[in-house]
Amino acid sequence: MSIFAAAVARGKNGWTASELDLTGLADIDEVVDALRDVEPDAELALLFAESDDEYLAILRLDDGEDLRVFGSDSAFAEESRIGSVLLGEVETPAVEVDDLATPAESDDEEERPAADPDADPVGDAELLNDLGIPAQRLLALCGMEGMLPSDITAEICQKIGCGDEMEELREA
Repeated sequence: MSIFAAAVARGKNGWTASELDLTGLADIDEVVDALRDVEPDAELALLFAESDDEYLAILRLDDGEDLRVFGSDSAFAEESRIGSVLLGEVETPAVEVDDLATPAESDDEEERPAADPDADPVGDAELLNDLGIPAQRLLALCGMEGMLPSDITAEICQKIGCGDEMEELREA
């Protein structure tokens, strides 16, 4: 299983991005330590772990302490050792897309791509709310036909202000 893992951290001097190798990490605590090491004084650090153009896990660490986790599909934890490390302790399903729809949103239903009926998002879908990406948008991106994990990561990074850093990292 092919994994690309990138961390972006926002510190006093703006955003920094680094690729992380998750293969040797045994548990979520080691992943968190690696994320902290990207920018030790970061007020916010995000880890995007993309697997085989199929799965995406996002970890958020605030002030080096408060960890929040989201996975685009619980199957990532079942099919991969790294997926199990990242999502293995996540027990709560993400809010269902249907539960997030408001009457105004359901009027344009035919304009929106249908969510993958087999996907089972897990964790905290609201982890990017304060960065301008509400849970509804995150779940819609994950369920959008044709969207790869790298596309979702790029769109999120562009929206939160670290798109250039992520693009430079991918091109390196």
